[in-house]
Amino acid sequence: MDIMQSVSFIWSRCRKQQMPIMIFIMLCLNLVIAPVVYASAGGILERRSAWAIGILGLVAVGLVIYLFVVIFQPERF
Repeated sequence: MDIMQSVSFIWSRCRKQQMPIMIFIMLCLNLVIAPVVYASAGGILERRSAWAIGILGLVAVGLVIYLFVVIFQPERF
């Protein structure tokens, strides 16, 4: 529970600078995604390639979510 309070405190302090926090969260999620990609390739890929595929997947999902919001809520932009 203490971690959640720390995260909420940091999030409330950094509302104007959300981009560095989002990049940090993306890299943390990639810590979970990259080993899964590496394991599913059966050792054919290098670790760097698995990291790159994980980051590319996260960027693609982020772009899909952004475009979904822009298309269905254009008055916000």
